[in-house]
Amino acid sequence: MSSGSGAGRSGNTDRESSASIDALIYRLGNFMELSEPDKQRLRESIVRSITVEKGKNLISENERPDHVHIVVDGWACRYKHLADGRRAILAYLIPGDVCDVHIALLDHMDHSVSTLTSVTFALIPRETVNHIFENYTSLAYAFFWASLVEESVQREWFVNNTGRPADKRLAHLLCEMQLRHRAAGLTQENCIDFPLTQQDLADAMGITVVHTNRVMQKLRGDGLIAYDNKQLTIHDWEALKAFGDFDPGYMHLTEEALKQ
Repeated sequence: MSSGSGAGRSGNTDRESSASIDALIYRLGNFMELSEPDKQRLRESIVRSITVEKGKNLISENERPDHVHIVVDGWACRYKHLADGRRAILAYLIPGDVCDVHIALLDHMDHSVSTLTSVTFALIPRETVNHIFENYTSLAYAFFWASLVEESVQREWFVNNTGRPADKRLAHLLCEMQLRHRAAGLTQENCIDFPLTQQDLADAMGITVVHTNRVMQKLRGDGLIAYDNKQLTIHDWEALKAFGDFDPGYMHLTEEALKQ
């Protein structure tokens, strides 16, 4: 059974409800102001929501989900397993992110999606997404923009993980997550929810947990960040950006989203 059915997998709770996708609408607004009918059409496309426990696969590699999944609450990730069993995290997924909109065109997933916390997803049938692409130009453009930005972020992750030392690598990643939360309307001043474990960070940066702990302590010791009770606070935004060689141009955000 496809994971998109929302049933038959341990840790899934299925609900016949219209989950809020305000974070997605807010994020798409960084590209274009959606009309009220477009927003309503998007909300009405949701057939139900599911909540998946931490550490569960939502979608496995080579599957073709029946639904497109939108993150409503919590954190997930894209990942692949290496031959030696290690996990390589390819991207973090936060509220407002779409896990698999490309599946409307492709015949299977080339990676897996797993939950890093308990996550609530809103589900849109694959056929409905095809209908949106064919009949709602503004929404189709907005989703296409989101996909292009995701590709740009993937390229930057490659540069970050291959071209910067571990401490700058982490600083760059933290700057990116701060701006992604801001673009989805999820920030509280300079603080964001940050439930990732050091293993989650290590698997995204391609370093060991011990090394991850060391560079995290360096950034804290230098007074750039604070991390407490699953909350990340950036004390000196400009200094963290400079240290991590962070240029937000690759995220293609509006000036409003880039403001502190």
